[in-house]
Amino acid sequence: MPRFAVSTMFFHEYPCDHIFDYIAESGLDSLEFWVETPHFWLAGRPEGDLSCCIADHPDLSPITIHAPSLDLNPCSINPEVAAISVDYAVESVRMADRMGAAVVTVHPGRRTAKRPPSAYDYQRFEKYVARLREAASEARVKVAIENLEPRVNALLTTAEDAAEVLEREPWLRFTLDMGHAMMTSCDEVLRFIDLCIERMVNVHVSGLGENGRPHYPIHDDPDAMRVLTELADRGYDGYLTLELEDMVFPGALSSEEKIVVLKRQLETFEKVFS
Repeated sequence: MPRFAVSTMFFHEYPCDHIFDYIAESGLDSLEFWVETPHFWLAGRPEGDLSCCIADHPDLSPITIHAPSLDLNPCSINPEVAAISVDYAVESVRMADRMGAAVVTVHPGRRTAKRPPSAYDYQRFEKYVARLREAASEARVKVAIENLEPRVNALLTTAEDAAEVLEREPWLRFTLDMGHAMMTSCDEVLRFIDLCIERMVNVHVSGLGENGRPHYPIHDDPDAMRVLTELADRGYDGYLTLELEDMVFPGALSSEEKIVVLKRQLETFEKVFS
């Protein structure tokens, strides 16, 4: 049976201890802790506080971690941006290990210009992977790379790209972002499952809105249900992590309303995986 989780960014406006409380109240099994969760990030990433949150919510453990990515790019043409992006990813692997996390998800990066990635970008990517490989060899946490949205300058957007990297790097695991892949097609998501399920340890779960963008609830999305059913039929037992954007709802949601949303998504998970 998979572990049903949610990204802490759904509760981005709350302190970390409140976020853990709300997720526990929703009935979900776990959470993906974004290092850039504002109250944690802006406070200087106090690991002692995070450790206390984890210890106070044993039913959510082991959690997963998402490395910083919002303003970062390990394949940037700017060497200083690339260097600090890689450093943050490597430190997130070490932090995840210290926190006893099961998985840490990292982004592959992108070409700085809005053009197809060049040989230079792939050289940056190889150096990045080498640093992650070294960090992973010294940690117990599983390091998983995530597929990006199908944008012209993004790396690792197709199932074939992901499978090729995983074949080259037998230590590396995979986080499937179904919303990203769904922007190409539902069949592309199934292609990711076909090629990568043996290395898949986390799935970022969301539906698409009418605008074609991800991070919407899943319960009324037939394509999302098709993907989840395929995962259930294939015996997937890793993390299923909801990635929901609270800005897609008609109005601002209270914490109580967000918990209700999560309970509805949990019902969908349980229906598919029962």
